[in-house]
This record gives sequence, C-alpha cells and structure tokens, in this order.
Amino acid sequence: MSVPHRHAAPDVTRSTPVLALRVLATASVVVLAWQFVTAAGLFTGGDVGPHGIGAIVLHVVTGLAAAAAVWLCVVTAGAWWPSVLAAAVFAFTFVQAWFGDIAGLIVHVPGAMALVAGSVWLVAWSFLRAG
Repeated sequence: MSVPHRHAAPDVTRSTPVLALRVLATASVVVLAWQFVTAAGLFTGGDVGPHGIGAIVLHVVTGLAAAAAVWLCVVTAGAWWPSVLAAAVFAFTFVQAWFGDIAGLIVHVPGAMALVAGSVWLVAWSFLRAG
C-alpha cells in the first residue's frame, strides 16, 4: 500500500482556476450585497449612481467568474454545469439592467433573487466540490 507524499507541491494548473473561480464568485456575491444596499436608496429618491456603478461592476465580475468556470472545466475536464450556471448568471445581469427602471421592478426584484441563488450556488460549489 502506497502512502501519498504529504509535502508534494500543489497542482498549479488545477489550483489556479479553482482559486480564480472562488475569488470571482465570492466577489459576485459581495457586489450583489452592494446592489441590495444601494437599491434601497432608489425608493427614497436617492441617486441611481451607486447602484448603476454596482451594476457595471457586477457585469465585469460575473463575466470573469464565467470565464474562470470555463477555464476550470477545460483544465480539469470536470463538470460542465458550473460553467453553464456562471454564464447564465452573467447573461442575466444584462436582463436585470434592462428591467432596472421603476416600471420593470416586477421582473427586476425576482430577478435579483435568481441572481443571488445562482451566485451563491456557484460559490458553494467552488468551495465544496471544485477543489
């Protein structure tokens, strides 16, 4: 019976995309929290500025998270569904932006919940299964 060497260097080609996905998926959840905090100001007559800037940051971070998920899938030849989920979350941020005005809140608010669900699921998977 062989015992694995406990002091072996980590597989960098595998650990780098895992780390990237973990950081970017977590950043997506943080930005979504920012979006929830700044959205409250819109109902009290606040400026759209902070919420709008957060939306742009959310596009960037979720797009990079989707790229990291695809990178991880390619490097490990692992599960493809996290890449699809990450890409769907990224695409849905644009749907959210489209319905971001007051008249579109009937779609925007439930859409925010869907974004949170997809983002948190991706974070959980990246920490529990990807490594």
